[in-house]
Amino acid sequence: MRFFGPSARKPAARIPAAGKAAPGIPAAGMPSARRLSARLPSARLRIRGRVRLRTQVLLLQCAVVAVTLATAFGAFAYTNEHRLVSEYQLRALAVARTVAAQPAVRRGAAQYSAANSRPGGGAASTPRATLAAGPVQTAAEAARTRTGSLFVVVTDDRGIRLAHPQRAQLGRMVSTDPSGALSGREVLARDHAHLGDEVVAKVPVYAPGSHRVVGEANAGVAVSDVRAQLIRVLLGGLGWLVAALLLGVGASALLARRWKRLTLGLEPEELAGLVQEQEAVLHGIGEGVLAVDNAGTVTVVNDEARRLLAIPARPGRSVASLGLTPRVLETIRTPVGSPVMAAVGERVLVLSARPVERDGQDLGTLLTVQDRTDVESLTRQLDAVQAMSSALRAQRHEFANRLHVVSALVHGGHLAETTEYIGTLLGTGPLGEALPGIDAVRDSYVRAFLSAKAAQARESGVTLVIGGATWADGTVTAPVDVTTVFGNLVDNAIDAARHGARTPSLVEVELMAEGTTLLITVADTGDGIPPGAADDVFREGMSTKDHTSAVGGRGIGLALARQIARVRGGDVHLAEHGGPPEPEAGRRGPSGPYEATASASGQSGAEQGRVSGGAVFVARLPGVMEPGVMEPGATGPGTAVAEAVVAGTVEQEPWSRNRG
Repeated sequence: MRFFGPSARKPAARIPAAGKAAPGIPAAGMPSARRLSARLPSARLRIRGRVRLRTQVLLLQCAVVAVTLATAFGAFAYTNEHRLVSEYQLRALAVARTVAAQPAVRRGAAQYSAANSRPGGGAASTPRATLAAGPVQTAAEAARTRTGSLFVVVTDDRGIRLAHPQRAQLGRMVSTDPSGALSGREVLARDHAHLGDEVVAKVPVYAPGSHRVVGEANAGVAVSDVRAQLIRVLLGGLGWLVAALLLGVGASALLARRWKRLTLGLEPEELAGLVQEQEAVLHGIGEGVLAVDNAGTVTVVNDEARRLLAIPARPGRSVASLGLTPRVLETIRTPVGSPVMAAVGERVLVLSARPVERDGQDLGTLLTVQDRTDVESLTRQLDAVQAMSSALRAQRHEFANRLHVVSALVHGGHLAETTEYIGTLLGTGPLGEALPGIDAVRDSYVRAFLSAKAAQARESGVTLVIGGATWADGTVTAPVDVTTVFGNLVDNAIDAARHGARTPSLVEVELMAEGTTLLITVADTGDGIPPGAADDVFREGMSTKDHTSAVGGRGIGLALARQIARVRGGDVHLAEHGGPPEPEAGRRGPSGPYEATASASGQSGAEQGRVSGGAVFVARLPGVMEPGVMEPGATGPGTAVAEAVVAGTVEQEPWSRNRG
């Protein structure tokens, strides 16, 4: 599978003149990808001035096929010529052997060989008429006529012809060397004699009943006959040659047509321009792009995807070997098209996976990745600002109502009632006092965040209290990480307490500083978490809330909090599961939301008792605090507990206490 491949493009009917921008494309100031596109028309103009590459390849392939077939045909002709010559020589040899073995030929050759030893004797002195009527000539001519040979010649042991197709040649010396046959060897040759070019076979003629050579027998075929047969063979092969040539040219044309279809009619210069354009677009966008084929192999990946997913991805690698988080792998394997949030390291990402199909064929999955880390951080801060703004608006309305009462009392002359009412107002009201126990926290950022979360909890009908073991006299050096982890835990606790069956709805937080480490404990009075789901609450995408109410879904808060803590060398875990209240249990007392009887006098969590019943989450964040000492004279509900912590009389890890 390939993504961002070249699309089908037709060359424009009109080519812009040199130095002018193409219509619809600005000449300057445009992105590099568009500048690359603007160069394509000039490339097409250069291509039109010469033969297109696919035509060149077609012609080259046709030439290669033609040369190959011509070479093969030449080898075929050469081989067949030698084969035919050898066949005709063997045919002539068979005729010569047959003639030399006939008794009449052997006797006649022996008689003339013996006559050569007498003066005036031998075949040279014998009249041609006698030789023509002799048994040797008769046997030779019969063999020549029967086999269709060019000639059949018989000689004595001196090479004088005893038989020849032409009567005038009888009694004469043969025109070729007879020594080979007269020495007792069979000879195959291609000679030029008075009858023309001929293929000859020569064999010795032996005396009757002896191995004494008394002559030779020659048989030959005209070379023209051999050539005529060769031409007939080559004409038959030429038909196959033409068929093979047409087949090769047709295959080359089909290949060139397929090439054109695969490249969409683009030339190499245009393809190079498109590749450069793809690289510019793919690596220039601000989103991560990861393409996987249907076999799970990476086909396209840009630098932004490598950075956001923290993977060394390269095309050709299996997606399962990249070390992706389970959330990302699940998104790729089951693409739904809707955005999904995932935490990768310290980053919050929005993933969008879509299946890619073409002509009904599954080509794989395209994953786009967007970074929402900064947006999430700003969202958290904006939530705190909105909570404080809502609290201030409520305080303004409450303060206006109280001023109206004071004004009415003053105008009515009820000075004693006015004095008593003002005294009652001092230090009271929903926002008229500081959050009990907040003086144990020195960092102004965390104090403001606690106040905002307390106001947000009140808007939801939940009371946020600060535990008596709270002691954080240092300043926070990583406020974003602290508020992200702290905010996610508190938000989940407020939501659990608001929907829980226990009343009143409470959330207790404790913060303790140990050097540069901040310990956070968050407990609520909700219905707790089932024991079987203890590990699932930190899994990405796991949430009991409505997933459609937020972009990318829910179930990212606890997973993100744990990842941030683990990146710093800490952790976030569930200390207690909690559970729903029993049907007959009382609303207060040991089985209620407090371990001890609480009063409504604004006591801190330490003085009121422990919030219990729901889930308890504990976070440990190393390296987020700068150690400090509480300013002299700072007192409040948490001071005594803080002094006890310093003195070592109170355990410093909040989750080590029994909350049950």
